[in-house]
Amino acid sequence: MTAPATPATATPGVDTEEQAALRQSVAALLEKKSDSAAVRAAFSSDDGYDPALWATLVDQIGAAALSIPEEHDGAGATWLETHLVCEELGRRLTPSPMLGSAVLAAQAVLATGDADAYARLLPGIAAGDLSALCWAGLDGWATPGVRADGTAQGNATLTGTAHHVLGADTAATLLVVAVAGDEVGLFELPADAAGVTVTRVPVMDPTRTLARVEFDGAAATAIPTRPSFLSRLRAAGWAALSAEQVGAARAVLDATVQYTQERKQFGRVIGSFQALKHRMADMYVKVETARSLSYSAAASVAEAQALGDGPAADEAAYAAEIEAAAAKVYCSEALQWIAGESIQLHGGVGITWEYDAHLYFKRAHGTAQLLGQPHELLAALEVAAGL
Repeated sequence: MTAPATPATATPGVDTEEQAALRQSVAALLEKKSDSAAVRAAFSSDDGYDPALWATLVDQIGAAALSIPEEHDGAGATWLETHLVCEELGRRLTPSPMLGSAVLAAQAVLATGDADAYARLLPGIAAGDLSALCWAGLDGWATPGVRADGTAQGNATLTGTAHHVLGADTAATLLVVAVAGDEVGLFELPADAAGVTVTRVPVMDPTRTLARVEFDGAAATAIPTRPSFLSRLRAAGWAALSAEQVGAARAVLDATVQYTQERKQFGRVIGSFQALKHRMADMYVKVETARSLSYSAAASVAEAQALGDGPAADEAAYAAEIEAAAAKVYCSEALQWIAGESIQLHGGVGITWEYDAHLYFKRAHGTAQLLGQPHELLAALEVAAGL
């Protein structure tokens, strides 16, 4: 079961009329409710995000429901609509459960291909209820940190620790990617289940909460998965992160251009200096290249999802995984470089609390680590290419 497919854009990254209207709605809302002061207030709060803004994104924009099928209370849109919302949230550095719940948790369920799991879990996610995806082991996302034992009759016992879990401290439901024998599967349990301990951990990027989730014989429900489960999940996660990175990169460039048009040195605005113009031109090229790669990956994810089940769909999912990995690598490195250039072009104030440049710098390095570091993904791409 998949969301009804709507035509993807003929040119990746070029919005259709409906997508442009969605983007404008999200941007207008975030301009009012997620300016610099609101972002700082949100990540300093107990929840780490603004529940009122999340409720508005869910109720008025339908952000959590976009890529969920209509028969499960979703909007039945393509992945591209979710992708552009992630880009706009990244542009503002808006702390929200979008990536952790509406993207990773929802896509984990959709990637299974299991109709019962769809009916049981997707309506709540579409309504804005919070779920968290537990996945990474101590050494990252290549090997899950949790083991599932006794998986007969759909039941399992979970043992181990999942690291770097987005939003686990505020989630009601946990979805766990765990090793079960020689396979990797997906398991479901309440966040307050016996044997589960959730601990929020210190983070470099204050706009994103992360937690460590420990499982000590916790009872969970096994969700059947299809062969392309992990490929579909990785592709969606990497594509979403690349969208956030593109949004952040564009915001960093815009802020840098604005600052250089205001800051004066030797009686002239520094933006008039040729050397700085060249550096900002290079930043612009990086932003646009990153955006092209990100939306090409998004189109591949949308195509794989539209094909549903079967060998052709699985092949499309594997291809989308490779393209999304390439986008994640390039966009990670591009945003880190652009954020570093912005700090330098801002001068000393770039690392002060009053300016947002340091927040984008921290987001750049934080997102580069999420779901696999660039060098890890590059190594996997080389293996896939037979190099």
